[in-house]
Amino acid sequence: MKRRAILFLKPYEVCIVSVDPLSINDADLSQHLDQELGEVSSEDLARMADAPVSEPQVDARGKLRGRVLAIRGSDVFVDIGGKSEGFVALDEFEPDQPPVIDQVLDLVPQGFDKESGLMRLSLREAKLAVDMESIRVGDVVKARVTGSNIGGLELRVHGARGFMPMSQVDLVRHDDMAGFIGRWLECEVTEVDRKGRGLVLSRRRVLERQREEDARQLRFQLAEGQVRRGKVVRLLDFGAFVDLGGVEGLLHVSDMTWGRVGHPREVLNVGAEIDVKILKIDLVKDRISLGVKQLSPDPWTMVPSKYAVGQTVEGRVLKLMNFGAFVELEPGVEGLIPISEMSWSQHVRNPKDILNVGDNVRTSVLSLDAENRKLSLSLKALSSDPWTGVTERYPPGTTVSGLVTRITNFGAFVQLEEGIEGLVHISQISAQRIRAVSDAVEVGKVVQVRVLSVDADQRRVSLSMKPLPAPEPERAESAAAGDEATAAPPRPEKKRKRPLRGGLAW
Repeated sequence: MKRRAILFLKPYEVCIVSVDPLSINDADLSQHLDQELGEVSSEDLARMADAPVSEPQVDARGKLRGRVLAIRGSDVFVDIGGKSEGFVALDEFEPDQPPVIDQVLDLVPQGFDKESGLMRLSLREAKLAVDMESIRVGDVVKARVTGSNIGGLELRVHGARGFMPMSQVDLVRHDDMAGFIGRWLECEVTEVDRKGRGLVLSRRRVLERQREEDARQLRFQLAEGQVRRGKVVRLLDFGAFVDLGGVEGLLHVSDMTWGRVGHPREVLNVGAEIDVKILKIDLVKDRISLGVKQLSPDPWTMVPSKYAVGQTVEGRVLKLMNFGAFVELEPGVEGLIPISEMSWSQHVRNPKDILNVGDNVRTSVLSLDAENRKLSLSLKALSSDPWTGVTERYPPGTTVSGLVTRITNFGAFVQLEEGIEGLVHISQISAQRIRAVSDAVEVGKVVQVRVLSVDADQRRVSLSMKPLPAPEPERAESAAAGDEATAAPPRPEKKRKRPLRGGLAW
C-alpha cells in the first residue's frame, strides 16, 4: 500500500511524495527527495529544521486559525502552527470564493487522516458555528427547503439545519409539501438549538405580520360600492369568506347568485379567485359584506315584459313545501304553485304526492307582482274545470254510481267523475243507525248514491245512500181519488190570550 509523505520545503510551500513503505530503500528515497526538493538549498533545509515548533492553538469554541499553503487536487493544505499540518476539502469553499494562497481561515479540527497523518479541517463547520452564534429567536432569515417529512419541511440556513412544522408553513393548510422543495422561504426563528446546531422556523408568522400590515393599508382604501378581486379562503353553510388582500369579507349565500343556492360549495371552491362588490363596511364590528350577484342585472326587472297572466310557462321544481311547490322559470326567477292549484281531480295533501324536486313542469301564470318578487302558478289551469255545468249534469234527485275515495268521522267522499267529489254524510249512509262510517262503506268500493243538492260556487255536492221512503197506501189512494171529505179536518188556530211582549199584539 502506498502512503503519502508531506514535505514542507519553504514557508507555505509543500510537496507530496507517494511511496510504498515496504519497497523503499535509501537510494530510492534519495532519488525521490532530490526530485521533489528541486531548487531547495541545504541552507533552507537546515533553517526549516531549526525553526521552533508550536502546537495548534484551539480556542474555547473549538476553532483554530490557519493559513493556506497550497492547493493540490481536491485538497487545500493549511499551516495551523504545529508539526501536524492540516487540509480542507476544496468543495467546502463557495464556488465564487475559492481559496487563495496565504489566506487566513478560521477552521474546526475533525481528527487526523489515517492515510496521510494530517489533521482534517472543516471550513463549513467553522462558518456554521459563527452563524449559529449570531442567530437569535425572532430573527427573520432566508432558508432553502431541502426536503419534507411527515411533520413538516426540512431547510438549510447558512449551513445550519432547520425544521418547519406543517402548521407553520402557510396561512392555510397544505396536504402536499412537494411544491415547496427547492424554494427559498422567508422565515422567523422560533427556537435555536446551539448544541445540536438546529433551528425551528415559522413562515406563518412572517405571513401574518405581512397580512396585518397589508390589512392596515387596505382598510383605508376600501369603500362601499367598490368591485375588488378576492380569493375564497373558507366555505361555511351560510356563506364564504373572501380574502381581499389581507382583509376578509363575508359573501353570504343569498348574495352569491340571483338563483337559489343550497350550499356555497355548489357555486364556489376554496382557492378560487372571484370579483366581488363591497356592499357594506362596519368599522365598529370589523365586518365587510360582499356580493357577487350585484355585479349582474336583477332578472326580476325583466319579468313584467317576459311573463303575463294566463301565459303558459315551463320550469323546474326546486323545492317542495307543505303549502306548495317552488318552480324556477329562469335563474333568479321563481314562482309558487299553491297546493290548491295542483289538481282538479286529486285531493292533494302534500305536493310530493304528485311532484318531485327536479321535475320539469308546464304551468300557467295566475298572478304577477314584480315589485314584491311574487309569481303564482297553476297546474290545473291548463285543463278545463270539471265543475263547469255540474248543476246540469247532476240535478237533485239523480241517482248515479260513484267510487268511495275517502272516509272521515262525519261521512264518506264519493267520486262522481274525474275532478268531482260529493259527500255522503253519516246520517245519509244508511236507514239504520250506524256507529262509524267504516261499518257501512269501504274505500275503493263503488256505491249507488242520490244527489241531494249541488253548490257549484262552493264546489260541494251532497249525496245520500239511503233509499227513498215508500208512499203510504191510504194516502196514495186518497190523493189519487181527490176525496177531500176523508181528509183530516184542519186544526183550529189557537188565539193568543195575552199580547206579545214589546207591544206586538198580532
